Amino acid sequence: MNFDELKAQLPDYAKDLRLNLDSVLSESGAAGLANRQIAIIAMASAIASRHAPLTRAITARFADVLSESEANGARAAAAIMGMNNIYYRFLHLVGDDEYSKLRAGLRMNVMANPGCDKIDFELASLAVSAINGCGACLESHEKTLRKHDVPALAIQSAARIAAVIHAAAVALEQAEAAA
Repeated sequence: MNFDELKAQLPDYAKDLRLNLDSVLSESGAAGLANRQIAIIAMASAIASRHAPLTRAITARFADVLSESEANGARAAAAIMGMNNIYYRFLHLVGDDEYSKLRAGLRMNVMANPGCDKIDFELASLAVSAINGCGACLESHEKTLRKHDVPALAIQSAARIAAVIHAAAVALEQAEAAA
């Protein structure tokens, strides 16, 4: 199923999501981001939202934009943040400094060479962290992006992409369950 067919499956109560998808997945609606960045963020967000048809549709929509290495960078951001968001949210929510002093013992080698531009990987990691609700990771990635002079508008655009993609996944899943 292509992206437009999937959008058409969004129920009428979620018609704002149809409009928002078109907006946030375009350079005019995702201020500060290039089309390649939008594609990486959207793909990582779709994977993190765990709705396979949406992930396939987003991947297909941006197939001519991303190299296989860049697509793997998006996949890597979703995978590594799936792990990190749980672990670092645990550290944050438990609030016991003893755990923070312990070695995490989790491999994160992909962060050194993610297959895409490191700023793009950071933007995708921020988006996935927003979906997964990890405040510690959100703060860390936002600070890293700002340190590299990424404007607030671009960071906000990454968060908006994550929000809309996740909301679309929820609405599509609900529509499938009701059918």
